[in-house]
This record gives sequence, C-alpha cells and structure tokens, in this order.
Amino acid sequence: MSKTGASKPCVSQMCQPIVATKLSGKMDKPLISRRLVDSDSSLAEFPSEAPKVGILGSGDFARSLATRLVGSGLSVVVGSRHPKRIVGLFPSAAKVTFQAEAVGSPEVIFVAVFREHYSSLCGLSDQLAGKILVDVSNPTEQEHLQHRESNAEYLASLFPTCTVVKAFNVISAWTLQAGPRDGNRQVPICSDQPEAKRTVSELAHAMGFTPVDVGSLASAQEIEAIPLRLLPGWKVPTILALGLFIFFYTYNFIRDVLQPYVQENKNEFYKLPLSVVNTTLPCVAYVLLSLVYLPGVLAATLQLWRGTKYHRFPDWLDHWLQHRKQIGLLSFFCAALHAVYSVCLPVRISYRYNLVNLAIKQVLTNKSHLWVEENVWRMEIYLSLGVLALGVLSLLAVTSLPSIANSLNWREFNFVQSTLGFVALVLSTLHTLTYGWTRAFEESSYKFYLPPTFTLTLLVPCVVILVKGLFLLPCLSHRLSKIRRGWEKDSAVKFTLPMDHALAQKTSHV
Repeated sequence: MSKTGASKPCVSQMCQPIVATKLSGKMDKPLISRRLVDSDSSLAEFPSEAPKVGILGSGDFARSLATRLVGSGLSVVVGSRHPKRIVGLFPSAAKVTFQAEAVGSPEVIFVAVFREHYSSLCGLSDQLAGKILVDVSNPTEQEHLQHRESNAEYLASLFPTCTVVKAFNVISAWTLQAGPRDGNRQVPICSDQPEAKRTVSELAHAMGFTPVDVGSLASAQEIEAIPLRLLPGWKVPTILALGLFIFFYTYNFIRDVLQPYVQENKNEFYKLPLSVVNTTLPCVAYVLLSLVYLPGVLAATLQLWRGTKYHRFPDWLDHWLQHRKQIGLLSFFCAALHAVYSVCLPVRISYRYNLVNLAIKQVLTNKSHLWVEENVWRMEIYLSLGVLALGVLSLLAVTSLPSIANSLNWREFNFVQSTLGFVALVLSTLHTLTYGWTRAFEESSYKFYLPPTFTLTLLVPCVVILVKGLFLLPCLSHRLSKIRRGWEKDSAVKFTLPMDHALAQKTSHV
C-alpha cells in the first residue's frame, strides 16, 4: 500500500484456510521444534500460492518471527547481508536470501533491525516503494528519552513511499516461539493508513494474537514505551510494603534486641537474621491485608456522606482502589514467607541450646511437669487460625491469576475477592489476638515503654472490621444499596428498592 491509500492484496482470504488446517486453533502449543531449528529438509514445502511475507533481519526476534509465520501457514522470505552464514538458523520452510531479493515480491515486510541500522536499508528504497513496513523495534530507555520521534516515525521519514505500521514490539521472541498466552496475547498496532493496519491485524490474528488498534503512527512512541516499563502497577505497593517492613523491623529490633542489650546486658543480636524477620513479616502481611479493604470502607463512607455515587473519588483514593490487587498479593507473599520462617525456627542451633538449658533448669529446680494448659490451648488455636488464614489468602492469590479470574463470572469473583477476603482478614485478626492473649495488659510487655508489636498491627484491621460491621446495620445497608443503584440524596426522583431484599444485596458495589 502506498501513502496515497491504494489498497494492496489482503492476506486474510488466502491464509485463513491454511491456518485452520495447520493450527486447528491450538495456538497455545509451541510451534518451534527441534526439526525446525535444525532445518530438517524432510519438512514439507509450503504451496506456492501461500501468502508471502518478508523479514529484514537475522537476529533472535527475526528467527522467532519466521518460525511463527511459517507455522501460521505463511510463506516467509528472509533478507540478510550474509544469507549463507545464517541459513541454518531459520526453518527450512523459510527462504533465506539477500535483502534486495527478499523485498521483491512480499507486500508486507517486517523490519527486524535496530534503529541505527535503518539507514543501511536506504539502498532498497526503490524495491520497497508502495509496500507495508512493519516496525518491530524497541528503543532503549536512554534512546526513548533522547529522540523526539519514535523508531516507527523515523523509519517512515526514511521511506516516504512506504506505509509504516508499528506492531509486535511488545511481543518477546520467546512468546513467538512458545505461543501466546492470556497475559501477552494483545498486540498494539498503529499506522496512518487503515488498510495497512487491517492487513497487519489479519496477520496478527493468523499468528494467534489479538490486535489492538491504538490509532495513528503518532501513537508509536507510546507503544514503544510499553516494554520499557518495569511493573508500573507494583511501584507504589512495593514501596508501601518495604516501608512497613523497615518500620516494623526497626520497631522489633528496638524491643527484642536493643532493650535486652541495654537494660539486661544480654547479647541477642543473633535474632536479627531470622527471629526479628519472622516477627516482622506477619505484621507487614496483616497490615497490607487490612489496607486492601480499607479503601472500600472509605469509598462507602464517602458515598453515604455525599448521598450519591456519581461524584468522583479523590485521586489518592482512586489510585488506592486500583492497587488493591498488588497489595493483596504482597500480603500473601509476606504471609507465605512467615509460614516458611516459622517452620525453620526449630532448626536453629539457638533453639536447641535454649531447649537444653530449659531441660537443665527443670532438673535443677526439681520440676517434673511444666505443662500449662492455657498456653497449650492458646498455641493450638493460634496455629490453627494462622493456617486457615493462609489457606484463604492462597485462594485469593490463585483467583487473581488472569487464567483463573477469566473462568469466573462476576458474582463468583466478587464472592472470593470480597467475602472470602474479609473472612481472611477476620481470621488474621483472631490469629493475632490469640497470639497476644493477655500480653497487652502485662507491664513487662512494654519494653522501653513501647507497646507490643501486635497491638500496633491491630489498629487498622479492627477499624475496618468495625466499620464493615456498622455497614451491616439496616439503616446504613439500605441507604448504601439505594445509592449504589443510582439513588441521589438531592434528587427529586423517587427511588424504591425491590421488595426482594436478596436481590438488593446482589447489587454490584461500583
């Protein structure tokens, strides 16, 4: 297709029958095989009428792209400056030749070279005139900040007689080989020519991906920035988790290590690598879990106060609501580490020394029986509640996976994440209360006049549980249900809930 918009042959009608017979819709299976890598000549050649696609480049991405295109029923020709050197690296069904020959017949050509090598293709300008160039390159972070124009726009400036399409830059070479998965199936596509976007979109469909039209070529810079992002949704939750960990670790260090050293002349610095960490992890997990449900409580409170659901939440609350999934997963991670650390506690050599010293002390004091019924029951209940809380948290973490979440309807997902999540918070609260028992009322527990750590962790969760309990009162739950169904306090429109109270409770909490 030329810049004037003249249409070129569409690949969909030619390649769809081949895709149906070769792949049978099972795009999740790897296409690359040992025979393809070794260029086994026994592989059947593709029919001459198969749609032909060109690739300029011979790197890892170009090889993976050729493998995926061949497996999708397309005829592939690869252009390289040294074809004899790299022919064995490509599937035998792909033709490897010189660049000038490779760009002759294909209408769609993938440019799989780095930006600094674009100028080396300028000698092919006449052969490339009127063709669709698919730019799959990605800049480095420094290049992205340095250049005002995207790689695709720069390529378009070098080849004004071609139509440039930005696509497949967010797909890794491994994904091309192993097959697309739920998390990386989408392919953003942008171009100034709709017909060119449609052609490349049909290619993406044939390869098992889901094309997403993001507009004109000016959007290429935004698309090229996607691979440069490092877990953008995890930055704030991770900083929050690290901040809580540092705070509670320092607090536990002062109470459990520094206080005995200063006031009792006991050297207990050996607790720093394991004991203090194991005391800190449940605090972080518990507070993070409460922070998952606190923004929902604040949002409901705002709706009750405003008397409407149509006013925007403050930006900080809106961002907080959007990060609940990441905060919950970090809570599960800390809880799982706490479980592993707790299992390792009896393996410590310090634990063995303390056990021997306790036995010697028992013999010297002529105490034959140290069984304390209350402590035994407390520890049994404490461990049982901890295991239950970790089990529910594990269920929440599993249902957060896209492959599992996509198999649940909204009611099922809401029940697991909201109802069972709140159950996990209640179990964690009971677990913490059982651990503390009566220590909060003992003077010896206030080291350096600092309260026990578990009392600090109980503050936010108890507030969340208390407010959630208040929302169950008929006067508040009825009003909140009306608001979430569209009722407004200052509206003149009369609004009544359905007679079936159970139906009202199924209202989406949006």
